[in-house]
Amino acid sequence: MRHLQFWFDPISPYACLAFERLPQALEGLSYSVDYRPVLFAGLLKQWGQKGPAEIEPKRAWTFRQIAWQSHRLGIPIDTPAQHPFNPLGLLRLLHASAPAGGLPNRSSCELVLRHVWRGGADANEPQRLEALRAQLAPARDPGGDAVKQSLKELTAQAIARGVFGVPTIELDGRLFWGLDALEMVAACLRGDPWFDAPAWDAAATAPPASCAAEPQRAQPAPRGRCQLRISLASAPVGFAVRAWSVLSWNMHVGLRRS
Repeated sequence: MRHLQFWFDPISPYACLAFERLPQALEGLSYSVDYRPVLFAGLLKQWGQKGPAEIEPKRAWTFRQIAWQSHRLGIPIDTPAQHPFNPLGLLRLLHASAPAGGLPNRSSCELVLRHVWRGGADANEPQRLEALRAQLAPARDPGGDAVKQSLKELTAQAIARGVFGVPTIELDGRLFWGLDALEMVAACLRGDPWFDAPAWDAAATAPPASCAAEPQRAQPAPRGRCQLRISLASAPVGFAVRAWSVLSWNMHVGLRRS
């Protein structure tokens, strides 16, 4: 049985959709999951990025795409009354619901994610938070120092492993970012040889900046090959790694289907 680490923050609609979609996407495969709630804002600060909701055109696109994915996948999702919001209270509730040194179970994570992304209410409305706390029945004090430290340590672990966004699924030391990476996770679990070939590591190597110095007329690529010139030198490290990994994976899938 293979083991997955599911890094997430309930502030992310993509984390909610990936959480709901995970059992169906990996149906028939042998795996177990640890759910690891972390502070997304801490990841953004570490990697020098802004959240999607902090850039207005990107915010508009994000929620349009979320609405479409909800429709396409048949997973109900409603934007909360305020977004972004401070998720610390929810994250601490999740950590408090786990035993000391442990992690929250799927049931607790489901309650928190659906608290945010079902019904369109304010995620931090005091009465709703009290009702959620009663459902979770945390064994530890969500406002206690031990719980606060647990969240800090788990977020630090995520950063140390190279997690830059949520949701991220970790499998055998590989990081798969985003809802759209579930297909890759499934393929890796099925033993697709692409993941053990040099392609995985090679895909994460960004080309030198000189590649983009002189625009060139595009030439038809021979069948089975792809000619691409792009500079990611100015992009965040995490973006470059994901862009090239997903690009190479999509090329791999496309060539297999051609």
